[in-house]
Amino acid sequence: MIARIAILGLLMISLIAGGALYYLQVYAFYDDVTAQVDDIKLVSVATGEPEEIVFADLTAIDSDSSPLRFRSCFTTSLSQALLTETYRVYDEAEPRVGPGWFDCFDAAQIGADLETGIAFGFLSQENITYGIDRVVAVYPDGRAYAWNQINFCGEVVFDGNPVPPECPPAPESLQ
Repeated sequence: MIARIAILGLLMISLIAGGALYYLQVYAFYDDVTAQVDDIKLVSVATGEPEEIVFADLTAIDSDSSPLRFRSCFTTSLSQALLTETYRVYDEAEPRVGPGWFDCFDAAQIGADLETGIAFGFLSQENITYGIDRVVAVYPDGRAYAWNQINFCGEVVFDGNPVPPECPPAPESLQ
C-alpha cells in the first residue's frame, strides 16, 4: 500500500513538473511586442544601411530569454520586384519555428516558399545582437514575416571557436 502511494506521489509530481516545463517553454517567456515595434527596416543595396519600409497589420512577439524568439507577421504594399532591386536579399533565410499559439507565423511553410522562390528573404538588420540577424520574408501578395536567426559569425563564435577575420570582434561575454 505504501509503495502505491509513493508511486502515485511520484507520478503526480512528474505530471506537475512536466506541465510547468511545457508552460514555461511555450507560453511564459513570450511577450506581445506589437506596440513596441514602430518600424520595419530592410538593408539598402545602395547605402548598406537599414531603411524603413511601409507596413501594416503588424503582430509581433519576443522574449528576453533568447534573441532568437522574435517573430512578426505584417503586410507591405511594396512589390517583390521593387524590394529585390532596392534591398539586400538574404539567401540563407531559414525561419525558426515559433510557438504554436502564434498562428500567423508558419515557419515550415515560409521556409518551403523561400526555397521554391515564392517568397524572398531580405536582411532587416545585421547583428541585431552579436551573431544574430533579423530577416524578413515577403510574398507577392504583400504578406511578410520577420524573425531573428544566427548568422555565420554567430555560428562560429557560439560553438566556442575563434572569431573569423571577416567578422566583427565578439563581445567579452562570448570570448
